[in-house]
Amino acid sequence: MRYLTAGESHGPQLTTIIEGLPAGLLLASEDINKHLTRRQKGYGRGRRMQIETDQAQIQSGIRHGKTLGSPVALVVENKDWKHWTKIMGAESLSEDEAEEVKRKVTRPRPGHADLNGGIKYGHRDMRNVLERSSARETTVRVAAGAVAQKLLEELGINVSCHVKEIGGVRANTDDLHSVEEIRRRAENSEVRCVDPEASEKMKEAIDLAKKKGDTIGGVVEVVIEGVPAGVGSYVHYDRKLDAKIAAAIMSINAFKGVEFGMGFEMAKRFGSQVHDEIAWSEESGYTRKTNRLGGFEGGMTTGMPIVVRGVMKPIPTLYKPLESVDIETKQPFTASIERSDSCAVPAAAVVAEAVVAWEVAAALVEQFESDRMDHFIHRINDYRDYAKGF
Repeated sequence: MRYLTAGESHGPQLTTIIEGLPAGLLLASEDINKHLTRRQKGYGRGRRMQIETDQAQIQSGIRHGKTLGSPVALVVENKDWKHWTKIMGAESLSEDEAEEVKRKVTRPRPGHADLNGGIKYGHRDMRNVLERSSARETTVRVAAGAVAQKLLEELGINVSCHVKEIGGVRANTDDLHSVEEIRRRAENSEVRCVDPEASEKMKEAIDLAKKKGDTIGGVVEVVIEGVPAGVGSYVHYDRKLDAKIAAAIMSINAFKGVEFGMGFEMAKRFGSQVHDEIAWSEESGYTRKTNRLGGFEGGMTTGMPIVVRGVMKPIPTLYKPLESVDIETKQPFTASIERSDSCAVPAAAVVAEAVVAWEVAAALVEQFESDRMDHFIHRINDYRDYAKGF
């Protein structure tokens, strides 16, 4: 199972094509759109979210509410496109038209893909880079992740996300007991935080950053319950599921770190304080007494909840811009400003949830391959029974 995305931030639309879904999965636009709405929410979002109302249009692969087994194409229109039709249009322009609509970017912004992408592809106008490297592209990654979450729901696998930290304010999550509880409490917070006291302090930190013309980052966490033990593989580096999830997290715009379970805290502990002791009961089969490793051993799931966190740096587009160099004149300038958020961590949590859900769903489809959803569910349930009685 795989997907590709296409589209620019101010182009006419964003598109994703999903291949490899089993036939017979119940899927409606609302299953996708509810997650697109979640991505657009969050304290600290910029003006772009006031312009766009993201809705996925199903273009292929679904008939009468069920997947067909053929590729699923999803499209999300960019409403802001009407202001950019000549600037971002696909057709050639005359010299006079080009001069009229020119919004050439020659001043790369520190922390963005602008300069490196310009060097790689030979673009003297770095708008050719920033339009695709924009986090706007994550809209259709969330759409693809929403499809994956619908598939996981059919298997009794639940996914949720929340914000652990923003701008140095850290949430207390000691009283969390389930993915359902995480979802309920996080969705009631403007910063997607389960700790009400920390939520208010996070909002204050965002307000302060905005007042200063600055930005702040944070830490998000994704938790998945119900994945059976043994999903993934230890036999090759590129089949380890935790490695795939780590790569997916790091592929999100502005993410600079990832950890599972106790993560980097393990470096400070003895082995006896890190590894999860194994238990067995007739009712549950094999379990772990703790989940310090975040649901993984040897690149495979343990049957415990998957717990993965990602670190998002502050967004690099600042309203008090950093110094840069104009690639035409080679003279120092303050970097050009594109529309931006002061904090996008709450939205990034939804993106992280989507990409992690996709990797887990793709691993299950690969391991329990079937063209039909009913057969797929049957195979996984048989495997669960086998693992329990192993």
